[in-house]
Amino acid sequence: MIRVLFFARVREALGTDELEVEYPANGWDLDGLQASLSARGGEGWREVLGEDNMIRAVNRSVVEGNVSLADGDEVAFYPPVTGG
Repeated sequence: MIRVLFFARVREALGTDELEVEYPANGWDLDGLQASLSARGGEGWREVLGEDNMIRAVNRSVVEGNVSLADGDEVAFYPPVTGG
C-alpha cells in the first residue's frame, strides 16, 4: 500500500486528507501514481493534481521530477507556497 496525503488547499479541493492506494505488482513511479489518482478522481482531481507547480514529497522529503515508489511509501501533495 502507498499512503497518500493531501495538504492545505489541495486537501480542501479534493475533499479528503488521506487515502491508501494498492501498490501494483509491476511497481509504480510518482508520475504514474499522480496520473492514476487524477483519472480515478474525475475532472476536479485532474485539475487540482495537474497543476504544474504542485509540490510532491516521498517519505517526507520533497522531490523534483519523477521518482520510483516502493510498497509502504508515503506520498504527499502540497500546493505551491507563496509569500512576501
